[in-house]
Amino acid sequence: MSNGVPPNGPSAPTHTQSQRYLSTRGDDSGLSFEEVVLKGLASDGGLYIPEHVPAAAQWESWKDLSFVDLAFNVLSLYVSPSEIPAEDLKDIIRRSYSTFRADDVTPLVHLQDNIHLLELFHGPTFAFKDVALQFLGNLFEYFLVRRNEGKTGRDRYHLTVVGATSGDTGSAAIYGLRGKKDVSVFMLHPKGRVSPIQELQMTTVLDANVHNLAVTGNFDNCQDIVKALFADPDINSTHKLGAVNSINWARILAQIVYYFHSYFSLARQQPDSFKIGDKVRYSVPSGNFGDILAGYFAHRMGLPVDKFVIATNENDILDRFWKTGRYEKQASYGSAAEGGLESDGVKAHEDGVKETLSPAMDILVSSNFERLLWFLAYEFASSAGMDDEWNKKQAGQEVSSWLADLKNKGGFGPVYKDVLETARRTFESERVSDQETLDTIRALYKDVGYVLDPHTAVGVEAAKRSATRATPDTPIISLSTAHPAKFAGAVTLALKDEEGFEFDAKVLPPEFVGLDKKEKRVRDVENNWKAVRELVKEEVEEELKGKR
Repeated sequence: MSNGVPPNGPSAPTHTQSQRYLSTRGDDSGLSFEEVVLKGLASDGGLYIPEHVPAAAQWESWKDLSFVDLAFNVLSLYVSPSEIPAEDLKDIIRRSYSTFRADDVTPLVHLQDNIHLLELFHGPTFAFKDVALQFLGNLFEYFLVRRNEGKTGRDRYHLTVVGATSGDTGSAAIYGLRGKKDVSVFMLHPKGRVSPIQELQMTTVLDANVHNLAVTGNFDNCQDIVKALFADPDINSTHKLGAVNSINWARILAQIVYYFHSYFSLARQQPDSFKIGDKVRYSVPSGNFGDILAGYFAHRMGLPVDKFVIATNENDILDRFWKTGRYEKQASYGSAAEGGLESDGVKAHEDGVKETLSPAMDILVSSNFERLLWFLAYEFASSAGMDDEWNKKQAGQEVSSWLADLKNKGGFGPVYKDVLETARRTFESERVSDQETLDTIRALYKDVGYVLDPHTAVGVEAAKRSATRATPDTPIISLSTAHPAKFAGAVTLALKDEEGFEFDAKVLPPEFVGLDKKEKRVRDVENNWKAVRELVKEEVEEELKGKR
């Protein structure tokens, strides 16, 4: 397309047809929106994607809409009124964003030069995950109420949500699902590898349907346990599992909205220099690849994006893929001369994941990257000139082959040159060390008085580098993924010597005061998916007994 938007792929259905979904690995297709939301992970182990990406034909007309109205317009392109009537969808959206502290939900602020910051931390748990998980919690509730109408006891549809978290997903999912009927939620976090505030936000929620599990291991171990449970015939024959991680398509869908919203906010704030139709860059701190993937879908829908900048910390599997075309688990941290803090006590574990100042990004395998791989493989297959069903089949087979190599050999690639060039057409990447993260927090505080959390600092540093490659008039929107108070250690380390800086006075919100004094509930579990399976069964049974 002339504006650089990638082709949408399979043709769109007519207005009277519902959007259907398929698996990235090719063995699951034709599912409804409700089915993919409740299933989470495809039966073949793949992730669900829409069979077509709808073109937002009139997207320019959305420029003056509120966040809630904009969300309705975006989501309506993916959710047919035959599945969720328009008024019901509007109500779900209204309730989801009534919990946010900012009237604008995700406000855009000018940071410095041509860099702007999209503040995504105004939800209940002060992290960007709230944007999707407040919506997903209400969506689960809507589907369950509808399915359970007139049913009692064991006949009711009971959803057992199992998720893995490197910090923010856990609390956001818990706050979205706490106390909801017919839902049990089990959140697995790596013991000792989330920030103290993140752990407290999860473990001080005492609702009977909330279960926190501290796993001996890293986030990837937690994620592997979750995937093993979804693939296990035993628990799937007795329990209806649901996913809250960004493997759940609804998570990605909800996040598409703030890309359009930030674009329109920029046009309103800078009417003399930025017009609707101009291109923008986005810099996104990237761990599991879901946040930036939502932007990619917005781009495919028609949003004019010059580049997406993938900002990684020293767990840099994504950066290495864009540099080399290889996707490999083993870590590549660089030397202290590159700015690493190895000599200052930051260490790599035997499992290969390095503990950094931005722990939510301490991930070796980015699950949502599989969705992008499907589109890259689809475009590559389409160049052969065959029919669309053949293209989709080939894409699924290619992704299955790549992921099999990742599982069995620890990586795959290099991918075909054309595949990598297609990836580089839309994305570029940057790797930011811990020292550079601290330097960015310190510099921004000195220059403009703004306090960044370490994940946001990774994105801002990547944005600054990207600015040197962009045309001078191209604005860059960097996504701020968490409130700085959630990462007191990194912020204090960066700013402790700055005159007049006091963490409690400058950063700490009242909602965090006294969390450490509250009662906590958490169970330690070994890194063993079968042990976790039996624990889940036991706890759900206790819940159901208590409700009879």
